[in-house]
Amino acid sequence: MSQRCQLNSFYFFVGAPLKEQTIKLSETMPPIKSENLGWVCFEDVALIEASFLVVKEAEEASRLTDWFICNSTTELEAAAFSLYSQLLPIGPLLASNRLAEQAGHFWQEDQTCLTWLDQQQPCSVIYIAFGSFTIFNKIQFDELALGLELSHKPFLWVVRPGMTKETTTDYPDGYMERVGSHGRIVSWAPQQKVLSHPSVACFMSHCGWNSTLEGVTNGVPFLCWPYFADQFHNETYICDIWKTGLRMEKDDAGIINRGEIKSKLEELLSDETYKVKALDIKVKVTSSVGGGGCSHSNLNNFIDWIKER
Repeated sequence: MSQRCQLNSFYFFVGAPLKEQTIKLSETMPPIKSENLGWVCFEDVALIEASFLVVKEAEEASRLTDWFICNSTTELEAAAFSLYSQLLPIGPLLASNRLAEQAGHFWQEDQTCLTWLDQQQPCSVIYIAFGSFTIFNKIQFDELALGLELSHKPFLWVVRPGMTKETTTDYPDGYMERVGSHGRIVSWAPQQKVLSHPSVACFMSHCGWNSTLEGVTNGVPFLCWPYFADQFHNETYICDIWKTGLRMEKDDAGIINRGEIKSKLEELLSDETYKVKALDIKVKVTSSVGGGGCSHSNLNNFIDWIKER
């Protein structure tokens, strides 16, 4: 993703107060809150130092590099690509082959959820997935579960192994009985096929770049729940630049509570504007990887450059 290059400018923030600072790489790029910098999520000093070491090594390697190939497209991040001429967008790489069988998963996919989706009404299901790293404490996990219940909407929720800090994942008392057949919980899902399914109405996501691209190329609105690093920047694009989703706010205890979840789901699903914008961006990014598109041309030009070298 092109925003990875932004980390090269962050060294001088070490030791500085983090609250209420805003960083902008240019007037045309989205602002970055200092408390959302990639290394801030780490409490271990050794991990913070390691993260800067990785960035330092990447910066040194970049001096030997002619091009940076990016799984993105000009249609999504025009300002970033205009600012850094060495960035070459050739994506979204999955846009032309979204429904192909995928290889290399963290966990076994539960294909039965597709059959369950077949039984749901068009554009009715909330899909919830937070990738492979997001971890919730018990209070936040329960609030999410109860918020989905309060929505009174069918939902497909990916609860992977290790998603909670506790050794076992326990749901609120009587939860499974109450949500019944309108709530489907799986340990891992074939995400591209899920997001392309006509029953899916929106995507509650951690906003990792891969998940963001999968949602964008399927024209699905987002309810954003970033966890760390670039996910907050991706949320900014979704909510403020593309306007295809909503962000959620934490309460005074630092929890996204059930009322906030219910309210934002209702707002997202009742306003057709988000779906219209999502479908418009879908057309643009899928066209980009097709013949004559910007990403398609960039890839061909890059291949020609390699041959000439």
